[in-house]
Amino acid sequence: MKKITPFKRITNLQQLKLLANTIRQDIITSLVAAGSGHSGGPLGMADVFTALYFNVLTHAPKYPEWAERDYLILSNGHICPVRYAAMANGGYFSRAELKTLRKFGTRLQGHPHRSALPGIETTSGPLGSGLSQAAGVAYALQMDKKKNRVYCLMSDGEQECGQTWEAAMFAGKNQLHNLTAIMDRNNIQIDGHTEDIMPLEPLADKYRAFNWQVLEVDGHNIQEIIDACHEAQAIFEKPTIIIAHTIPGKGVSFMENDPEWHGKPPKKEEAKVALQELQAWRKRIMQGTDSDG
Repeated sequence: MKKITPFKRITNLQQLKLLANTIRQDIITSLVAAGSGHSGGPLGMADVFTALYFNVLTHAPKYPEWAERDYLILSNGHICPVRYAAMANGGYFSRAELKTLRKFGTRLQGHPHRSALPGIETTSGPLGSGLSQAAGVAYALQMDKKKNRVYCLMSDGEQECGQTWEAAMFAGKNQLHNLTAIMDRNNIQIDGHTEDIMPLEPLADKYRAFNWQVLEVDGHNIQEIIDACHEAQAIFEKPTIIIAHTIPGKGVSFMENDPEWHGKPPKKEEAKVALQELQAWRKRIMQGTDSDG
């Protein structure tokens, strides 16, 4: 049997920050090429996906079905441009393919399609189902006495879906310590701000009541994200949720914290400005003068 070498984790924080910046630029480029898609969520979650794909996950990009891999399940599938960009930069496929986002016949569908792209664990689109899928995978792994871990990425807006809480109850009851959920707490959804549409707080207390360990991090501090994932690995009696406080549209000033950018791409001139801002941020990272994580 062929011996598979897992992805070599990157521990240099500056290198991780530069990767997150590249991922953000790739998101902008792919959205412009597509002419449709979501901007705010993908940009806001670039640091989380960088931490996962380049440090936390046990995975092998050239062997995406490797039996010893960790599972990453994306519940809020509309933010898939950030996942595709992270996967491309991690070696799953060429970065050039990112420009096929949402094109007819592409592997990079507007919502992840499991059978279209190796490395995608589930087909996602309808919000609220990801945590149930992740809990099922984690439960099966425990039954088989496997050491793989399951990571479920989900939005704050989909906490309004009842199925999410059924899954939370199931995971708590079955002490799924191999399950880590990461919530993008960016406070917006397509119709506006979550606390105006359907208030979610107190989120942390709700998950604690379902027998989850709750950690809260700055979703743009890559080291905090990595440390929280490691802390989750050390808990053996309950699942963990990491509430990542993020800024939607992070890195592009005219998109940040604006619900309008939840579900639309930049036009060419807007993309030009966005890339200039991201390139300026990249220069600050290289100079060590950036203030983020």
